[in-house]
Amino acid sequence: MSDDEIILSELSDDELVQQMHDDLYDGLKEEIIEGTNILLERGWQPYEVLTEALVEGMRIVGEDFRDGILFVPEVLLSANAMKAGMAILRPLLVETGAPKLGKMVIGTVKGDIHDIGKNLVAMMMEGAGFDVINIGINNPVENYLAAIEEHEPDIVGMSALLTTTMPYMKVVIDTMKEKGIRDDYIVLVGGAPLNEEFGKAVGADAYCRDAAVAVETAKDLIKRKHNRLASA
Repeated sequence: MSDDEIILSELSDDELVQQMHDDLYDGLKEEIIEGTNILLERGWQPYEVLTEALVEGMRIVGEDFRDGILFVPEVLLSANAMKAGMAILRPLLVETGAPKLGKMVIGTVKGDIHDIGKNLVAMMMEGAGFDVINIGINNPVENYLAAIEEHEPDIVGMSALLTTTMPYMKVVIDTMKEKGIRDDYIVLVGGAPLNEEFGKAVGADAYCRDAAVAVETAKDLIKRKHNRLASA
């Protein structure tokens, strides 16, 4: 063993959390699993481990992704490491009834089978403390409606990577309007060929350029929704 190898169990809590931020940044899955378990063994609450070690670590990853310092392959590695930590924490969080920021249903629209961007958004949203139901690719409007009914999310996210499938987002939103449920949900859209104008044109609440922006936008809109409900 080399002198510079870090033994996680010998670090203080603060040092370990810092190290976990670094390990997340580097996409080191095994280290994140080990760090998560050590903190739990030391009596940390699952929610504390989630927010201070994992969510904070992913926030740093998200910022550097937004600023062009990190790229998709690296962020996917980080998100994967995060997921491994989440797998340990999720059952414990359910038991303790930890607060969630909100719930999101996300999927790629009908005719489109691209899922890297969507999966990245799903992972980053989960990393930020949202409950995410990922309904996969090639979703007709019925799939969205069924998921909305079953999971009662706060947010509905739609993704498209083809210019030919983009208009289908409007079909979903128009159907929600017809059913009188559009205003009950925050609708976010994203994908390479989209832009602000398109988001407005189809009636979405916001267009999100990338996963980091999606997280910021979701947090902001959820906050506004709660404030609106509180003052109503």
